[in-house]
Amino acid sequence: MSEAEGAAPLKAPASVPGPSLHAVPEGRNAVKGSLTPKGRERVVENPEFAAFARRILRAAARRVADGDVEGLPGLVALRSEVEAAIGEAIGGLRSPQWSYSWADIARVLGTTRQAAQQRYGGAS
Repeated sequence: MSEAEGAAPLKAPASVPGPSLHAVPEGRNAVKGSLTPKGRERVVENPEFAAFARRILRAAARRVADGDVEGLPGLVALRSEVEAAIGEAIGGLRSPQWSYSWADIARVLGTTRQAAQQRYGGAS
């Protein structure tokens, strides 16, 4: 039962020497400023993230190529996952929030608007 649910916090009797059983003394911040850098969180950019995904896929392919025939179906299944991820990404770009046109999408894919729409358009 948590404090919010009515459980009382654990406290040692006043007669017992030593620290209280609280993880953080009342009225104090639990973060030690000297141990916590105030630096900005590192944001992983899309090109770095894509490079990471490529390294993982290539490593999986090397494992199969090194004789793991049982891993081949899993590697092939990744193809459909990648296609589904591309479809989801394009669906998001086409959503009202972003409203990218098929021409915009085709330009970054290096194809024609018609080819992009036929391949990724689905029901949209």
